[in-house]
Amino acid sequence: MKSNIFKNWQSDLPAGLVVFLVALPLCLGIGLASTSVDGIEGLPNIFSGIISGIIGGLLVGVLSGSRLGVSGPAAGLITIVLAAFVTLGSYQAFLVAVVISGVLQIVAGYAKAGIAANYVPTAVIRGMLAAIGITLILKQLPHLVAYDADFFGDDAFFQSDGHNTFTEIFYSFRAFQPGAVIIGAASLFILIAYEKFKLSNTKLFKFIPGALLVVLFGSLINILFQQYFPTLFLSAEHMVNLPVANSFNEFTSFFTFPDFSYLSNPNVYIIGFTIALVGSLETMLSVEATDKLDPKKKRTPTNRELKAQGVGNILSGMIGGIPITQVIVRSSANISSKAESKLSAIFHGLLLFLSVVFIPGILNYIPLAALAAILLSIGYKLARIELFKSMYNLGYDQFIPFVTTILGVLFTDLLRGILIGLFVAILFLLKKYLKIHFSMEQKKGVTKLTLSENVSFLNKAGMLETLRDLPNNSKLIIDGSSNKYIDQDVKEVIQEFKNFRAPDRNIEVELINLNIS
Repeated sequence: MKSNIFKNWQSDLPAGLVVFLVALPLCLGIGLASTSVDGIEGLPNIFSGIISGIIGGLLVGVLSGSRLGVSGPAAGLITIVLAAFVTLGSYQAFLVAVVISGVLQIVAGYAKAGIAANYVPTAVIRGMLAAIGITLILKQLPHLVAYDADFFGDDAFFQSDGHNTFTEIFYSFRAFQPGAVIIGAASLFILIAYEKFKLSNTKLFKFIPGALLVVLFGSLINILFQQYFPTLFLSAEHMVNLPVANSFNEFTSFFTFPDFSYLSNPNVYIIGFTIALVGSLETMLSVEATDKLDPKKKRTPTNRELKAQGVGNILSGMIGGIPITQVIVRSSANISSKAESKLSAIFHGLLLFLSVVFIPGILNYIPLAALAAILLSIGYKLARIELFKSMYNLGYDQFIPFVTTILGVLFTDLLRGILIGLFVAILFLLKKYLKIHFSMEQKKGVTKLTLSENVSFLNKAGMLETLRDLPNNSKLIIDGSSNKYIDQDVKEVIQEFKNFRAPDRNIEVELINLNIS
């Protein structure tokens, strides 16, 4: 029997509102970044990010099997998007590549490629979450003091202006505006008080999330600044900047459509494949992280998720949007807001749509400093000190990949950082795996090696080392009773030892249920 997604609407609608408030500036920021290349035919306007956010909420939210995951445009794909613009020289050609990427994701879903998400170690996933939390904190601090030179939601270490994540904080104090600091600090205070005093459990604030209070407060204070304290007033460049259409024709001009004559260009297919590959990886990693954050530990059907993302990217490419993935920042905001079903993700998409159609002018009163405070609180929840302590207590084989992932993400970007962490985790895994190919028991000059069920070529070095360290003038028993597979390389090591090295060292070798011929 299918579950009713409206069952928990009292929790899902406020959560969806919070996700909307988080997603709105991120969609605008990523859309703005997509316009930062000169000389490209039909370059999109800032609205392209909103298109992707709406589709990610309304369409992908409906099709996805994820309980709490939220999809939309991802900052991690911006470098690929900008490089694609330069390669193709046309936004209409790029949209064809986005459509192709969606088709490839659907194919990958039917090919059951989503299983790859199950092979990412927990230490790497937790490192990714902590790194995103730290990145959010570092990236939002400049916006908290009205330094809005870089787009809202940028997660790359190196900036287009030559700065990096850390120097950007230093430069932000040159643009210090007291009005933004007052709004940002007060917003943080409201969020802390909202959590500390559990206001969401009271009748008055049950359906009013802390993020909404922050947005209302920040907007109202800035209006008061304009009236009574002009020196503190924040101008439009420090506010949400939704495009406002004065007519239906102007609204339809926000949309761009693909030119399928570019299907004859081989680069379109290469870029489509690249977007599908990177977007699918980011989605699968986000799915795995979201499932770990989910209080009920529900598992997302990953192949269905790939298909949903594929359909979303096809539609996004058809009407002028940029690529879509599941995004951990929005998903974690959804979880921390106590969402219970995917209704919250769908509702956030609906709010994005209604806002750009009916109230863009009103939303443009929201200060970016207030929204930065919301993202800072999300970042803190993702990177709590308790997480570092718990990972340290699990041992170095968990803690080092965890920390490596964090550093990799902070100093490169999300995907590269995860790959670095994954590489280190695999090294620890291999080191551990090399030790479990057999058990060893030594007693009165007799060494007994009991082989495990599977012995691969990775165990060759361990076997060589063990045989080398055997005492001379002793006996070796190798028991293969439990073994079902032994690699040819390991067979040759045992065979060479039995026939040549053991006799020279006066070691008697006995094989039990083991054929090495």
